[in-house]
Amino acid sequence: METVDLIEITIKLMKKALYILSLIISLIFIYSCSEDTIDDTGFGTLTGTVVEEGTNDPVENARISTNPASSTVFTDENGEFSLSNIPAGDYSVEARKDGFLSQFEGTSVMANATVNVIFELQKETAGNKPPSAPVAVSPQDNATNLSIPVKLSWNSSDPDDDDMTYALELRNDKDEEVLIVEEITDTTYTVEGLEYNTRYFWQVTVSDGLNTEVRSQLYAFRTMDISSSRIYFTRIIGGNNVIFAIDNEGNEYQLTSSSNNSFRPRKNNASGKIAFLRSVGAQTHLFTMDPDGSNKRQVTSAIPVRGFNMEQVDFSWANDGTSLLFPDFNRLYSINATGGGANLIYQSQNGDFITEIDVSEDDQVIALITNNSSGYDADLFTIDFSGEVQEQILSNVTGALGGLDLSVRGDQLLYTHDASGFESGSYRRLDSRLFIYNFSTGQTRDLSLEKEAGTNDLDPRFSPNEAQVIFVNTSNDEISQRNLFTLFIERNNSESSENRELLIENAAMPDWE
Repeated sequence: METVDLIEITIKLMKKALYILSLIISLIFIYSCSEDTIDDTGFGTLTGTVVEEGTNDPVENARISTNPASSTVFTDENGEFSLSNIPAGDYSVEARKDGFLSQFEGTSVMANATVNVIFELQKETAGNKPPSAPVAVSPQDNATNLSIPVKLSWNSSDPDDDDMTYALELRNDKDEEVLIVEEITDTTYTVEGLEYNTRYFWQVTVSDGLNTEVRSQLYAFRTMDISSSRIYFTRIIGGNNVIFAIDNEGNEYQLTSSSNNSFRPRKNNASGKIAFLRSVGAQTHLFTMDPDGSNKRQVTSAIPVRGFNMEQVDFSWANDGTSLLFPDFNRLYSINATGGGANLIYQSQNGDFITEIDVSEDDQVIALITNNSSGYDADLFTIDFSGEVQEQILSNVTGALGGLDLSVRGDQLLYTHDASGFESGSYRRLDSRLFIYNFSTGQTRDLSLEKEAGTNDLDPRFSPNEAQVIFVNTSNDEISQRNLFTLFIERNNSESSENRELLIENAAMPDWE
């Protein structure tokens, strides 16, 4: 019994020892595994930079986050960020900002190490395509002889159907002036204020507001040459007088802008210039321009052109083209055609205003009309360039007097007179007629024998060959449309053989050189 008991006790002790040994081994194994995991995980640092693709400009305030989640930070002004003390492991890092496409980058964070990530963010519109380059529709490239204004048109399309706006750039071959028109929403644009006989270059830029602007090729056109036009006149547009030319085929060409009040065109063939009057603020001044309307230049400055009624006041070239004669109330001045050198020629002794002026072809005689401040009690006479009166033709005339033009030979003088003798505060004329005075005979002929009753003939000028007269005819109500007519003159008859012909409707203040 004692032996058996001893064996059982021994067996129990051995089992207990084995159990204890197994427990110790298990604890050692668990402890060993726990130490390996800590060593492998640890903590590391993730840094990076966010820039814009293509430009490499830093992207500020981009949101940086990870998956698995760690911290969330935002980039600084340099586009840089840093995530510290994040567990080592594999991460997907996201950079996000409004206006850009979000981007993900994979990386592994190592314990006690720093890893760096670079993001190049694309704009949200990165997939949007730009419009096509504009292509001219009209005028055709290198088109010539274009009338003014010129309507430009072009085509362009956008593959994403984005709204498009256009900018037009226009240059010329005469100076450095550049016209730029922006925010055009249509594919046409009418260009005002162009000059004749000028080559222009134009280019259109299109933008969809998302992509880089796209330019068209450079196109060109030339406006027509109107230097052969010989008749000039005015027409009221938008409340302003505007100067026009007309060619032999009846084509009209606008020479001055409707934004200015420009009137009384007077061509001088010797200088190749047109002089005219223009309102400048509260004053009126003399200007010159080329026959095509280019190279406008102000002549007077210190002394303005003044008279009793600027719609009636006229001036004259010296026919050699070097100077211009103009009135300043009761004083008559000459001034260089290029400006400066103003010289007093004549001053009325009774204070009457000088209204009409014309200089003879040989620059020896000046014809003048003077009147009181109401436009009446008029005198018509001639002086020389020293201011001495040569011949008194009419004195203290009752009714309106106007419209001077000397013949080439200086032997005849064309003028108008209101034969009704009517006078009023509004300077209304009831029966203004055309007359020719002959210096040799002292006789006067009425050219308005076929004038329609109730109308006025005004502002006459001889034709270049003096076979005709161009003039204005209009109703004597002073508010109706004015039209230009021509009539033929037979010099050898004591009376006029008249043949009136309508030349231009809605026109006034003619000149024919």
